[in-house]
Amino acid sequence: MTTTPGAAPRAFAHPAPAAGSRIVGTGHYRPERVMTNTDLEKLVETSDEWIVQRTGIEERRIAAEDQDVADLAAEAGRMALADAGVDPSEVTQVIVATCSNLERSPSAAGRVAQLLGLTDPASFDVGAACSGFEHALAVADMSIRSGTSTTTLVIGAEKLSQVTDYTDRTTCILTADGAGAMVLRPSDEPTISPVVWGSVPDLADAVTINGEGPAFAQEGRKVLGWALREAPKISRRIVEAAGLTMSDIDVFVPHQANLRMIEPLAAALDLREDAIVADDIVTSGNTSAATIPLAISRLREAGRIPSGATALLVGFGGGFSWAGQVVRLP
Repeated sequence: MTTTPGAAPRAFAHPAPAAGSRIVGTGHYRPERVMTNTDLEKLVETSDEWIVQRTGIEERRIAAEDQDVADLAAEAGRMALADAGVDPSEVTQVIVATCSNLERSPSAAGRVAQLLGLTDPASFDVGAACSGFEHALAVADMSIRSGTSTTTLVIGAEKLSQVTDYTDRTTCILTADGAGAMVLRPSDEPTISPVVWGSVPDLADAVTINGEGPAFAQEGRKVLGWALREAPKISRRIVEAAGLTMSDIDVFVPHQANLRMIEPLAAALDLREDAIVADDIVTSGNTSAATIPLAISRLREAGRIPSGATALLVGFGGGFSWAGQVVRLP
C-alpha cells in the first residue's frame, strides 16, 4: 500500500485493551525429597541449631537428578490451571522466571508449553533472579491489559541444588528447589497494581551464579544490610503506588531469603496485627524466583488466606534487582 505524499500515515491497529488483569488460579510444586538440617550436618560443618538460629530454615526440598527447571515449572503450572479451571488450550502466553535453568535454548517457558501440551503461546523466560517472578508478573499484567494476551501462565521455578556448592556452609543451608505459578486473565478493574521496580548497580555482584559448576555465591552481610535498610522504604512505595495504605494489606509476602530478614522487615512496616506474613522458608528454603508464588499457593492450600485477600509482594536479590506490586488473590 502506498500513501499520498504529505499525508499523515495511517495509525496501526491494536487489540482492544482490558481495564486490568486478575489472578484466577495459583499452584505450586515441591520435589519429594526432603533435606533436613541433620542431612546437611553430614555434608558440611554445621548444625541444626546453627542453621535455625541464623536462617529459620528447618528443611528444604531437593529435586531428583532427572528433574529440571521446566519439569518443576510445568507441575506448578498444571496445578494453577486446574485451580483456575482453565484448559491448557486457552493459554496464550507463558512466562517463566528463573536463574537456574542450565539449558540456554529452548527457554524453560518453551519446555513448559511443550510439557503441558499448549497450542501456540508466546513463551519466554525472565532472568531477574530473586525478584524474577515480580518482574514476570508485571509483564504478564501489561500483556493482559494491552490486549496482547488473554490467558497468561506466569511461573517462578528454580533448581538451585544444581548450582549449589555443598562445601560452602554459608550458602548450601539456604538453597532449595521448587516452583510456584499463577494464571492471569482480563478483569473489569485493575487487581494488580503498577509494578515498582529498580536495581542497585553497585551491588550487582553481591549475589552471583557463575564459574564452573556453576556455583551460587553471595555476600550475605551486604544483602542483609540492604534489605533491612531499603526494603521497608520500597514496600511503602509499592503500597502508595497502589493507592493504598498498610492497613489495607491482608498478606505480606516478601522474598523468602532468610526468616531473620523477613521478621524485622515485617515489623518495620507497621502491618495490622491480623496481617499474615509468609514464612514458607521454614520448610521450603530459599527457591529464589519461586519463593513468592510458592508461598502464596501453599498459604491458599492451607486455607490461611481469605478469598479476595490483598497481598503485598516484594522481591529482591541477584542483579541486584528488586520489584513488587500489590495484588488481589483469588
